[in-house]
Amino acid sequence: MHPVLHVLAPADVGGMESVVRLLTAELVAAGTPVHAHIITVPGHVAPLAAVLEASGVGVHVTEVPGRQYGLEKQRTRDLCSRLGIRVVHTHGYRPDVIDAPAVRAAGLPVVSTVHGFTGGGWKNAVYEWLQVRSLRRMDRVLAVSRPLVDLLARKGVPPDAVRLVPNAFAPSAPPLDRPRARAALGLVDDGPTVGWIGRMSREKGPDVLVAAARSAGAAGPAWVVVGDGPERAACEAEVAGDSLPVRFAGMIPDAGRLVRAFDAVALSSRTEGTPIVALEAMAAGVPVVATAVGGVPDLLADGAGVLVPSEDPDALARAVADLMADPAAAAAVVERAHHRLDTRYAVPSWIEAHQALYAEVASDRSPV
Repeated sequence: MHPVLHVLAPADVGGMESVVRLLTAELVAAGTPVHAHIITVPGHVAPLAAVLEASGVGVHVTEVPGRQYGLEKQRTRDLCSRLGIRVVHTHGYRPDVIDAPAVRAAGLPVVSTVHGFTGGGWKNAVYEWLQVRSLRRMDRVLAVSRPLVDLLARKGVPPDAVRLVPNAFAPSAPPLDRPRARAALGLVDDGPTVGWIGRMSREKGPDVLVAAARSAGAAGPAWVVVGDGPERAACEAEVAGDSLPVRFAGMIPDAGRLVRAFDAVALSSRTEGTPIVALEAMAAGVPVVATAVGGVPDLLADGAGVLVPSEDPDALARAVADLMADPAAAAAVVERAHHRLDTRYAVPSWIEAHQALYAEVASDRSPV
């Protein structure tokens, strides 16, 4: 197999990081030589680097001071030359915008996975505009959901370059059982509990979850928010002094292992690709209630979860209450979720799809 270089500027935790961890580890296990170029800032140790290295990935970290993008580009090109790379796979707007053009200039094919667009303020709009311009020149663009395929076409990415490749899923570690998961979260009783796990940023809708908790009222289930981010302070202020049963647990490493602490996992996002937390809950046997945005309807099709409209906290609260009031319905959702994971999100076919794409683009272009 041709050597492949993955390029990314990872956060400490996140869905994209989980996807790259699984993808690179499984590619190595399947016989593909894999390297990862991790871009970070001086003095910051990216946790993903050690995880990838432990799975047999060749890890190469570049600390880029300020906006010294020339250093980043040169380092990526040097790695390609020194390691005999035949295909480069980028993840996220920064590698798409900065590294991919340098790689193309060297005559190498570039594949990019679009994990989703976050939306938000004007800065994100500029970043995404630049990213789309670069995506239009990629050899292949992998979209993790059908709505992303359609969105990329509307944004001018050539349809013949786009491939639908939904994320597969395999847990990085077995989930904790309910008693241990609840103990880890400091939950002292065994009452009904809804969990929310993610980055507390606007696109993930933590404010919608808080509003759903308010709609359910003090007599409703407990709501536990796991994560951190720019919206946390506002969400905490929203419930300060109230009797609402909402608890903010903060950032917890490997939070996906705690999903069995909950009777349901809620996603209140305004935009999504294929959310890893939903896959973690489905695999652990916890029903998912989620807003019907992005790739979520595809993921939870055929009754594998409960869908509600976006920006509708009352609907989210009602769906959670209905699910908790009907154990048989919740069990049916869990059963259908397991079936969907087994049939649509299996790892072997996912890896085969990537290997086939790498071979395809490598045969189309040769390095200069």
